[in-house]
Amino acid sequence: MKLLLNAKSKMDYLYESAKRFVVDDKSKVVLMSDLHRGDGGRADTFIKNQLIYSAALTRYDKDGYTYIELGDGDELWKNRKAADIIAAHKDVFWRLGRMHRQGRLVMLYGNHDITKRRALYIYKNFSYYYDPLTKKHTALFGDLPVYESAVLEYDDYNIMLIHGHQVDFWNNEAWGLTRFMVRNVWRPLEAFGITDPTSAAVNYHKKISTEKKLQTWVQNNEAMLIAGHTHRPIYPAAGQTRYFNCGSGVHPRCVTALEIRGGGIRLVKWSVKTRPDGAMFVGRDVLAGPTRIEDYFKQSNG
Repeated sequence: MKLLLNAKSKMDYLYESAKRFVVDDKSKVVLMSDLHRGDGGRADTFIKNQLIYSAALTRYDKDGYTYIELGDGDELWKNRKAADIIAAHKDVFWRLGRMHRQGRLVMLYGNHDITKRRALYIYKNFSYYYDPLTKKHTALFGDLPVYESAVLEYDDYNIMLIHGHQVDFWNNEAWGLTRFMVRNVWRPLEAFGITDPTSAAVNYHKKISTEKKLQTWVQNNEAMLIAGHTHRPIYPAAGQTRYFNCGSGVHPRCVTALEIRGGGIRLVKWSVKTRPDGAMFVGRDVLAGPTRIEDYFKQSNG
């Protein structure tokens, strides 16, 4: 009960202090979380889906979407240098930088990239990157604010955005100790197939505990909640608890996302597909929805 009350106070604070953005039926928004972009080495869990993610991001960019990343975009627990991550995934950062300059990029931080909460860290590590082709430093997003929480205001309805680690003690209050263990113990053991037991993404009981705390907050508040952290996509039906999770970019063979467009929300999956002639391509499947946002508020919040 004490942990639940603590979680409630955290969530209330995040909701009240959130950066607010107005969206309407003309808005096109895509939300992704938990890409865990790494340095391209053996511990880089993003690299197996890099091409899928890049294809999806390119399509969203060309279609004029605003891209919102809900934390853990970069793996800054296993990797000490952001420059190594940028160098390994230059095409991705070029695209994100372009979207930022056009005012179509919103970033939140999670536990694995919590150092992004400091503006000075962003300035020192993400202002520019070195392009070996042009042999020049190219502007990235040094002036980009990175938020802990945000709210999308759609008509009279509020959609709260967070990473989700805030109700997870080992990944919030004790994040420094947990990062030390991940960087110095669990990363080397990954080569032997041993996973990090503190991670909500792989620990089933932690996953369920985190989701229950977030769902409880939603049930007691007149808001919708979209989070990441657990890596498990969640899309409730209208009338159920308004808790969504956009999943992650490190699923086996696919990347999941939530899209908001035309006043509706849908859960989608991007993956490699094969045409009848054997040619391969990256395609998008709608897993759930679309459902009108207003329908979640007009029906009972279970």
